[in-house]
Amino acid sequence: MVIPGVHIKIENLAHRYRARSALVLDRAEAEVAPGEALAILGRSGCGKSTLLHILAGLMRPSAGAVYLDGKAVEGPSPRWVMMFQQPSLFPWMQVAQNVGIGLRFARLPKVEVASRVAEALRLVDLESHAEANVQDLSGGQQQRVALARSLVMKPELLLLDEPFSALDAFTRAALQRDVRSIVKRLGLTLVIVTHDIDEAALMADRALIMAGPPGTIVEAVTIDIKGQRERKDPEVRAARERLMKSFEAVAGPSPGAVESSPAAVAAVAALAVAQA
Repeated sequence: MVIPGVHIKIENLAHRYRARSALVLDRAEAEVAPGEALAILGRSGCGKSTLLHILAGLMRPSAGAVYLDGKAVEGPSPRWVMMFQQPSLFPWMQVAQNVGIGLRFARLPKVEVASRVAEALRLVDLESHAEANVQDLSGGQQQRVALARSLVMKPELLLLDEPFSALDAFTRAALQRDVRSIVKRLGLTLVIVTHDIDEAALMADRALIMAGPPGTIVEAVTIDIKGQRERKDPEVRAARERLMKSFEAVAGPSPGAVESSPAAVAAVAALAVAQA
């Protein structure tokens, strides 16, 4: 199953939720090549999820437009799918039933549904869980079911809104690696919204760094690493450092950082003495 990814063009995009409310996005512009894996990085409140929802056709922008293969996005489409932080599965259904629900609504023949569901479950390594109840699965396995449900529709574009943020570090790392491997194997275009520098370094070919509010795309950082990526690899660590440097230049240092002033040092020393 090889699916050509889409070309994305974001043109002078602006958005506000109400007529008199402040801008959430302001003159955002970007381009994504077919088959590219793109990360959108930024602090909370910078408008990155709003941008993703506009890409998905879930909301209309106040100004500007998004074009997929030259056609303006005006609403949701089976050509693209979106995964959220929660898998939102049907708890009374088995794994295979959850994966195939969209195909059933499309009224495809049962034989085709079964074939495509089996293929999607193989892609996410859940073939042996096809008849399991989703309530009996771990959080990581449930996200794999949600991923299979997305892939079974054969989309050209996969949109991810921080889907791994609630998972433990080991499960998150496995899904980051597997999702990148799957989209590259299938040829999909991938856009992932994240505030995790490591996630961007592990999953993306390029990262757009946003500042805001109002949200603006300030910088693009290329992550040119061939083959499978592991967090300990020197190339991944170097990419992470480049991303962190650019991120802090655009968005500022992490909030809540302790300044190493003489007063702060004295306070820490006094606390240490008191606890001794």
